[in-house]
Amino acid sequence: MKSQTTESPDWDDLKSDVGDIADAAVERGRTFIYAAREQATDYADKRKGDVAQSVSDFASSLRESTSSFEDRPNIRAVVDSAAEGLDNLADSIRDRSYGELFSDVEDVMRQRPAAVVAISVAVGFLAARFIKSTASDLRYEAELAGGDIRTARRRPTQAMSRRG
Repeated sequence: MKSQTTESPDWDDLKSDVGDIADAAVERGRTFIYAAREQATDYADKRKGDVAQSVSDFASSLRESTSSFEDRPNIRAVVDSAAEGLDNLADSIRDRSYGELFSDVEDVMRQRPAAVVAISVAVGFLAARFIKSTASDLRYEAELAGGDIRTARRRPTQAMSRRG
């Protein structure tokens, strides 16, 4: 009886077949990854118009809010300057691809990490204040509605008419 060695023609064919299957699987995986990346980029590019419009709307809101600062030109100038910067940002978002925007953000984060940390802390602080303010408003509305926040948010006028 002759034993089969690992160098037999069947073994070589099997190794070749497994190698071909592995290569095909790797190629399909790459194709899938590239397709997913392209879809994500396309989605981000489509949504960037919405983001640009939101930034532009926020700039308009800032400008409208300066009407009460006519007696304080310094504050008005700062707010108008911020609104102009936001308009420039909105234009930049519209004109550039998602990849370019991401690359620019990445570059800024690498060049100015302290500024990024400071901005992150400031945004976090503002978000916390907003959440706290919103929670306070919800509690007040709940008190008016007799303790049910859902009723207070849904029908504040009906909740008040029941109490009064």
